Amino acid sequence: MSRSTRTDRRVAPGVDRLGDDVVNFYLVEEPDGLVLIDAGLPAHLEQLRAHLADSSRSLSDIRAVLLTHGHPDHTGLAHTLQRAGADIWVHQSDAAILRDGPRSALRHAKPERSMLPYLLRRPAAITTPLHLARGGAFTAPATPGVRAFDTDQQLDEVPGKPQTVPLPGHTPGSTGYLFPNRGLLFTGDALVTHDGLTGHTGPTVVCRGFTHDSYAALTSLDRIDELTDTTLLLPGHGQPLTGDPRTATRQARQAGSH
Repeated sequence: MSRSTRTDRRVAPGVDRLGDDVVNFYLVEEPDGLVLIDAGLPAHLEQLRAHLADSSRSLSDIRAVLLTHGHPDHTGLAHTLQRAGADIWVHQSDAAILRDGPRSALRHAKPERSMLPYLLRRPAAITTPLHLARGGAFTAPATPGVRAFDTDQQLDEVPGKPQTVPLPGHTPGSTGYLFPNRGLLFTGDALVTHDGLTGHTGPTVVCRGFTHDSYAALTSLDRIDELTDTTLLLPGHGQPLTGDPRTATRQARQAGSH
């Protein structure tokens, strides 16, 4: 994967967007340490190492990894980073996916629909699952021993003391992470701006071929509406969104679930 400069990846002060055209994960710099939001694909390891090395840091400088959910395109480096010393945090409802390995996601968070209708309607959609497979998403090691939570809470042990914002639907344990002093909400796949199966670009919930409970996913947008001090939404797929989050959630509701 091509290497770019730190300036290219900066999306907010102290926040860098990593990954590729399909998958986002984020590095957050706090005065008391580094935090990773999601853990990309195993194939992103070299990119992450090189990015850290640009500022004379290494994997061991990452104190915590906050997983927005247990899908394998968000957990690929969790095992590696845990071994390097980071605490891995995830909602209790998705912890079993980490414990049992990436292939267990279909059992613990079964999507509402098969991918087949999407692939028949839009053959180009096959590039998304192929990209994940080539990146090692489905063969990454399991990650037992994660730090689990089950409610809205402030993670005082994590640099920046982010607030967990449960947003169930995409998976039972889908969670956003709010850094209130920065006005940042990392939404994972609870609200994205690109859906690889449908090809939709713009604020949306992920289609039912990748979502466990689409009704719950749409309902969780109400929780984002409550976060009125949020000025930047950072999704797991697609471009970040600035401005009033209620504009994005309104557009996502209008797009619906497909």
